[in-house]
Amino acid sequence: MGFLDNLRDDLAFFGGFKVTLEQMAKPRVTNQYPDDKRRKPARLHGRHVLNRYEDGMEKCIGCELCAGVCPADCIYVRGADNPPDDPVSPGERYGFVYEINYLRCIHCDMCVEACPTEAITESKLFEFSFTNRADAIYTKAELVVDDDGRPQQLPWEDWREGDDQHTSAWMRATSPGGNAAYEGRVQWSGELGYGTRTPEAGQRGERDDQATGTIALRDLLESHLEQSELPPEKRGVKGAMDRARKRLPAPRRPKAKATPADGGEQA
Repeated sequence: MGFLDNLRDDLAFFGGFKVTLEQMAKPRVTNQYPDDKRRKPARLHGRHVLNRYEDGMEKCIGCELCAGVCPADCIYVRGADNPPDDPVSPGERYGFVYEINYLRCIHCDMCVEACPTEAITESKLFEFSFTNRADAIYTKAELVVDDDGRPQQLPWEDWREGDDQHTSAWMRATSPGGNAAYEGRVQWSGELGYGTRTPEAGQRGERDDQATGTIALRDLLESHLEQSELPPEKRGVKGAMDRARKRLPAPRRPKAKATPADGGEQA
């Protein structure tokens, strides 16, 4: 029995590797950051932008409500009267000075909620760093969108495709009081470069996730779920092959050859 006891003790040493070996058999969930990043939720709070109307006029009217409601005291706004011959915004006043100190900002989105004209929203960009304190204080020239309605991309910011889409999407959740009559009803103005954004889906099932940027939690965390937690069509070898196929890069389409009718030179 002494030999068997010693053998049992020796094999018990390998029992400590049980969890490790089980994890090695499961699919990997690690992303190759920063080259490969996870999809960001539609309601992500990131870097602010100051929006314009579709005619190019600024939405900010210099009311300073965002600065007053900010719990971190990171926003500084000063309004000025609009020039009669060249108004900046549709109102009597506009935001002459607008600064956000990102060393203080906690991205609570209260400024977005307080704004009466939907002038300030938050993008999905949250990866930006500074080498000095001056760069951390964003001025109006850096916050206002460009002539195409796109956020300005500063050298220390890591913008990715889609980071400027669906800014502050939670502000477009309809029927906040539970009244189904208001579900899906647009109650906000259009934006330069984007038009009138699509409202978030409600409880009736009428939804356009592609237009609103909504991602189902099950789809976002699919790689972390056990087989028993996945829908039947996504289990087993077939489900693993489908997930691997989605990770493959989209094939490049060959360029169409120019024809004489299109103005191309004939060989």
